[in-house]
Amino acid sequence: MTTAGHKKRQRVGHSTYAATATSRLSSTVAVINSSVSDKTLIQVSQNHHPPHSLTAPSTTDVVFNDSSSADVLLRLFVEVSPFDSDPDSLSTNQSDILLYLHSHVIRRSKYFAALLSDRWQHRCTSGDDEDDGGDTSDKFIRINLGVSPTSGSVDSRITVLELLYTSDFSNIINCATVALDLLPVALELLFEDCVRSCVQFLEAVPWNEEEEARVMNLIPLLGEEESKELIARVSPGKNDSCEEMLHGLILGAIHNHPNMAFVKAFVAKLLRDLSSKESAKSVLERAFDGCLKVVKESLEEYSSPDFRGDHNETEAIQRLNLHTAMTNGRHLLWLVERMIELRVADAAVKEWSNQASFTADLQRAFRDDAWRNIVPGLPAVVLRCTCKLANAVAAGNILAARQVRKKLVKDWLPVLIVCKDNVSPLSPSNKSLYLELEETFLRIISTLPMSDAQELLQQCLSFSTRNVEDCPHLVTAFNTWFRRAARTPQADNFG
Repeated sequence: MTTAGHKKRQRVGHSTYAATATSRLSSTVAVINSSVSDKTLIQVSQNHHPPHSLTAPSTTDVVFNDSSSADVLLRLFVEVSPFDSDPDSLSTNQSDILLYLHSHVIRRSKYFAALLSDRWQHRCTSGDDEDDGGDTSDKFIRINLGVSPTSGSVDSRITVLELLYTSDFSNIINCATVALDLLPVALELLFEDCVRSCVQFLEAVPWNEEEEARVMNLIPLLGEEESKELIARVSPGKNDSCEEMLHGLILGAIHNHPNMAFVKAFVAKLLRDLSSKESAKSVLERAFDGCLKVVKESLEEYSSPDFRGDHNETEAIQRLNLHTAMTNGRHLLWLVERMIELRVADAAVKEWSNQASFTADLQRAFRDDAWRNIVPGLPAVVLRCTCKLANAVAAGNILAARQVRKKLVKDWLPVLIVCKDNVSPLSPSNKSLYLELEETFLRIISTLPMSDAQELLQQCLSFSTRNVEDCPHLVTAFNTWFRRAARTPQADNFG
């Protein structure tokens, strides 16, 4: 239906309310001399204070629900669904409400403007004249308006009708709940000013989760321009993604914040609570690769022949390389811990087991004395990363392929040996770390074919001590290998 003198409103989902309005105009609403229902009528009198005190626009010089000046009598009644199992239960508990309105005011609503147009008045009057003999002495245009039986719908309808009498909506639309209650009614009555005010308020204020769900349900009923800001707030754009957000948070946590420990703890919680394990895996692997690259490049430059020797001009660069490696090594350890915690460290183990060049640089670096006074904690940081990943493999939390398990021990065992031989004095924490890593390497070796185990076990002799009883892990590993070697080859049994 198109209202005379008004441009047709273009909105997404508008057809729902337009259809409702047309249906009400043609069937639900009776205009001029319509008979009032036999139900009990509650008249909202002039002495009754409306839910909010409103000031009428100066152009009207009338107030809401003034029977002395009104020319429209609006009857609000509760609509009973034909599918309701007990329709009488609603009709007996709900009473009709009469409101005195003014036609020149309520025309602000396109719904009422169409209802009061000559076309609709003539159509309804023709039908009514046949029923009551053409008696038109009643000064009121009578309108019946159905209300859904949901809680608060009647109050919201009355409030929107009151708002037709004011241009200042700010006193009424003062919280998100009110705006959400009024917006569906304003949309149904095609009250554009009220729709605009509700939407503008919702754009500007925070919502709780329940309010956001209601906004999402109302967005399809709004026009494209009206809903643009609301959609931007709740719907990701082309460049918005959980992974990019998480990656930015991780980089911020490990690089930019002075209170790094607290920020790291918070980001770790976000990762644990994230519903998408794949997203967490992706961003952690991305950050892991970045940190590992920096550590490797720093150690490569430090170990390069171009920077060997005791040259004053290279000392600052060497210090920078070591500090860079140490800082990013700490970040790397935190990332490894997060990946293991979330059980997404498969790719990290595979990458860590393929570091022959990196481990060679580490061995060269740790045979020098320069790092001791600059980054004395660097060996422990690197070995803790190795120990965390190796423990996850040995415990079965990460199911690594045989070649990955072999290379993990083969590449990192020499680094452990160099650290034991060159890092002194041997602190209790370092001693505990070395012992744990020794035991873990031996457990992984026990999972390999006997030929691989034979090769690697021979490199573990440095785990032995003067007192054999102090290295039971090494004794157990060799006893296991020799016990297996004493068996008859299984291949002969199948010959």
